Amino acid sequence: MARIAVIGAGMGAMAAAARLAVAGHTVAVYERAETYGGAVGRFERDGFAFDTGPGLLHLPAVYRDLFVKTGREPLERCVQLTQVDPASRHLFHDGTALALPNASRSGTVAALDATLGAGAGERWSAFLGRARDAWERSRRPLLEEPLPADVSPYARDPYPAPRTGLLRRSARTLAEVGRRELGDARLAALLEWYALAYGFPPGTAPASAAVLPYLEQTFGTWYVAGGLRALADAVYERCRERRVKFSFGTAVTDVVERDGRAVGVVLADGRVVDADHVVAGAPLPALYGEQVIGWDDQDEWPRFQQGVPTGRVTVCLALRGAREEGAAHRTVVHSADRDGESAALAGGRLAARPTVTVLRPDDARLRPDAEHEAVTVTATVPAAEGLWGGGPGALGGVGGSAVEGFVGAMIGAAEAAVPGLRERLLWRQVRTPADTLRETGSCRVPGPALAGAGGSLLPAANPAPLAGLYFAGGWSHPGGGLAHAGMSGALVAGLIVEGAGFRGSR
Repeated sequence: MARIAVIGAGMGAMAAAARLAVAGHTVAVYERAETYGGAVGRFERDGFAFDTGPGLLHLPAVYRDLFVKTGREPLERCVQLTQVDPASRHLFHDGTALALPNASRSGTVAALDATLGAGAGERWSAFLGRARDAWERSRRPLLEEPLPADVSPYARDPYPAPRTGLLRRSARTLAEVGRRELGDARLAALLEWYALAYGFPPGTAPASAAVLPYLEQTFGTWYVAGGLRALADAVYERCRERRVKFSFGTAVTDVVERDGRAVGVVLADGRVVDADHVVAGAPLPALYGEQVIGWDDQDEWPRFQQGVPTGRVTVCLALRGAREEGAAHRTVVHSADRDGESAALAGGRLAARPTVTVLRPDDARLRPDAEHEAVTVTATVPAAEGLWGGGPGALGGVGGSAVEGFVGAMIGAAEAAVPGLRERLLWRQVRTPADTLRETGSCRVPGPALAGAGGSLLPAANPAPLAGLYFAGGWSHPGGGLAHAGMSGALVAGLIVEGAGFRGSR
């Protein structure tokens, strides 16, 4: 039985902690904040409640596996999961409204043909076929197995070139895929949104990002009753049931190294906690340098998404009046200037007309009564270190007026999805990357690992160069996203329990 010290109580860290505790180890988690969940947070006021991180769950099998492997009570007995249908509604700048069904290839083809014209569904289906090829080529090494020492094979993009047409060479970016293969600006906008939703600028995201729409449209979109924070609650309670010890308000400042191995952690009050293994579930400044290969002193992340760092602006809206019957849970309002939005994001600027995602869950737990509604509006923004600062609503070097104008543009776009939004508005709460930095230690919201792009979108491997030290959570393999965080916990637990020969579940 080993002593395990876990830094941070994010979802990946807790997933590792629960699995390690079931394996018979003594696990202690040290979290600098006063609560658990990391980016899966919640804001509450006046009877309204809002998820401040992800609002929907993809690949729920990851958390089903976690609950099966850590106890007799399955996930569905701890949280209520429902499929969101339609999976998303899309409003394009020309007035077209498209509703996509949940996890139905034939239904999606039919919806595209009916809304965008005959042939649109076939082109999208052919694209998804190529995306499936990319998924099959990269699924195990980039999601289910630890990264090997030599990651050079994953620098090549697995997305294949179309087998028909005049241009048979592969596109280099996701934006090129949309322009060359889909034949409709609205289909291209749909494709690009999947990249934006994960924080990847379409103009720089590799073609392999095609796996993102494939995953969602194949495996479905799920909502957790009470919001995604309820999933964090359930994982935390599972850890407690397995006797994981949590210390909140307890920051870790360093990892103790002896004879080339991690043997404990140093707490902010100077105490040293001995450990046989250390799991870093959050970025720790003391690990800059040799403990993490390729860590740039000017960058807060290890070898991760070195192209364009991105984060989120989220506006929580408390509305009077009931949610109208039949309203979509998720509506995407696409920018009228996609090229300008992409250029602004790549250039570290706020877009004048952003694409926004509007979430309107029909959940009584999130509102004071049936005559009110809780809505969140989210946009992807640049989040380089030093850009955001000075607390909520401040943009370093530009000023709060820029943020206010951007939030106004977000709400203006959201009006297309929420009838009478401005007249119904009671109050709003704006959350910027400055809030993310304060709560998680980083301005960024990391995306999942992607092949291609010369390997620049691969995260830090789970085992660190320093023996006995492991990385879990969105900043490590297999990258950001709720499901990926859970996978990272499973990989770390497997490496500690089974050793360096562990190759993932089969």
